[in-house]
Amino acid sequence: MTHIILVLDAAQRSALAVTRSLGKLDNIVVVTSDSTPDALAAASKYSHEYLRSPSSADQPQAYLEWLEKICTDRHFSLVIPVTEITSQLVLMHAAQLPHIRLPFASYETVMSLADKYRLLEQAKASGVPVPAFTLVKNSAELDRSALTYPCVIKPCLSKIFTPQGWIATSVKLLYGEADLDAALANAPYLAQHPFMLQAFIPGTGAGVFCLYNKGQVVSFFAHQRLREKPPQGGVSVLSESVAVDPTLKHYAQQLLDHVHWHGVAMVEFRVTPEGTPYLMEVNTRFWGSLQLAIDSGVDFPALLTQLELGMTPVLPVDYRVGQRLRWLLGDFDSLYLYLKGPYSIGQKCKRLLAFFTPSPFNTRHETNRRGDFGPGIYELKTYVRQILGRT
Repeated sequence: MTHIILVLDAAQRSALAVTRSLGKLDNIVVVTSDSTPDALAAASKYSHEYLRSPSSADQPQAYLEWLEKICTDRHFSLVIPVTEITSQLVLMHAAQLPHIRLPFASYETVMSLADKYRLLEQAKASGVPVPAFTLVKNSAELDRSALTYPCVIKPCLSKIFTPQGWIATSVKLLYGEADLDAALANAPYLAQHPFMLQAFIPGTGAGVFCLYNKGQVVSFFAHQRLREKPPQGGVSVLSESVAVDPTLKHYAQQLLDHVHWHGVAMVEFRVTPEGTPYLMEVNTRFWGSLQLAIDSGVDFPALLTQLELGMTPVLPVDYRVGQRLRWLLGDFDSLYLYLKGPYSIGQKCKRLLAFFTPSPFNTRHETNRRGDFGPGIYELKTYVRQILGRT
C-alpha cells in the first residue's frame, strides 16, 4: 500500500529534512506545500508534487479552508506541519478538518507544554526543577515592588492567535526599571495577554530531543551548537551530536510521561555553572537542526511516520556522537557578522580559520547533498536574489 504524506511549511529547513527522510522510505510518496511560488523542500527530488497554499500566518481562515478542501479532494495518510503557527492552527481547528491525520498529541496536551506558564506548572507537578516565576495577567496588574533584578519577562505564548491574526512575542532579560519600561513599551500585547516574570538563570542552554508513541518513550537524541547566527546566540549554523545527559534525559522523560506525550518534542533546559538544570520550554514540533539527528542515526521523521501508520520501525539502539551538521550559507552570514562585530583581530582570525577548516570527515551540509542538489541550488539562487535586493 502506498501512503501519500503532505508536508506543510515547505520553506523551512526542517521540512526539507522531513521530505528527504520520508521520500527514501518504501511505499511513501511525499507532497510538499507552502504559500510561496516555490519552496526549499519542494526543490528536493523526494518531493513528488508541490501545492501552493494561502499563508497560515497571514490568512489563517483561508488557509484552513484550503487545507480542508485539498484533504477532502485527495487522501493523505498523514499531514505534517513543521512550524508552530501551522501546527497550532490546524490542531486548534481539528473539528473543522475531519479528513486530516496529524502525528501529534491533542491540542489540549500540546498547549499544556506550549503555554509556558502551564508548562512550568506541569513541570512542578512532575518533579522537574523550574526557575522561580510569577504569573501576571496583564501589564496593568504588574506589581513592580515585588521584582528582583535581573529577571526575565516571558509571554506565556510565543505566538498568540487573535481574530486579527497572529502576534509574535519575545522574551526579554531585564536588568532594571528602564529595561522593564522599554519591554512594556515595545510589546503592547502585554497589556492584554498574560506573561511571566521569571528568575534569571545564569549558565548555558541544553536540550533533549524526544520521540514518544502514545505515552511511551521511543528514542532520545542530543546535540550542541558550535556556531550560531547571529554569533552571540540565535539559529544554529554548525552543530554536533553529543551523548544525552542522563539528568536532562531523566527530567525530560518525567515531564513527557506526566502529560502522556505523543509525537516529537525538544525539551530545553538552562544549566547553571554548578551543573543544576532548570526547565525553560518545550518545542512541540520538529526543530531546525533535525537533519543532524537523521545523519547521526535517529531518523525521527521516519520513526514517527512508521509508528503513526502502524508499521514496525527498526528502533535505533544508539547513535553516532561527534557527527556535525553545517548550514553553509547561514555559517557564511554568521562569519560576516562576526567579522563586523566587536571582536579582537586574533578572535577574527581564529573564526576565519575555523570557517575554512570544516572537519570534512564528520561534517555534512544541511541543504547541499550529493544526489539531491535541487535544494542547495534553490537556496543559493534565493540568497543571491536577496543580496541583490530582488524578490
